[in-house]
Amino acid sequence: MPVMDLPAGADILGAMITPAVLISASGMLSLATSNRMGRVVDRIRDLSEVAETLTAEAPARYAAEKRLLIAGLLVVLTRRLHLLQSAVSLLYLSIAILIGTSIALGMSLTLQWDNGLLPAFTGLAGACGMFFAVLILVIETRIATRSSLVEVQYARRLVERATMVQDVTKAPPSLM
Repeated sequence: MPVMDLPAGADILGAMITPAVLISASGMLSLATSNRMGRVVDRIRDLSEVAETLTAEAPARYAAEKRLLIAGLLVVLTRRLHLLQSAVSLLYLSIAILIGTSIALGMSLTLQWDNGLLPAFTGLAGACGMFFAVLILVIETRIATRSSLVEVQYARRLVERATMVQDVTKAPPSLM
């Protein structure tokens, strides 16, 4: 009767743990991405409140400019929210695939499957999912930076206007 040469339990568990590094990285990215989503949602709510409070008290051209800014920022925030949702979904899927890789590794070692293609393919699929999620996050970060720069430009214009109004209301400097 042939004796089956089974790998040691520690070897099986060691191989199953290997995808854990990628699972951990996916988890950290998922957490950070979820936090970014929360900040985007908070920003949308803040802008909505500001839009609701724009009244006739503000000069009409300033209120109109602020409304335009808010409308543009809401479009950008909506785009960011969709990108972040895609990234976090892809990261969750990658985690599931990498867990599947760990299970496939354990099964192939335990059952001594000659063909290790299933764990290899699932591992590659999980890593590719992470790769594409990171690309989406890079795009979202670039959009976030551009929208922040738009807000900075708006704030600068407000400061410049306030400075001009102050300068006009001051008494002219004395020549003596």
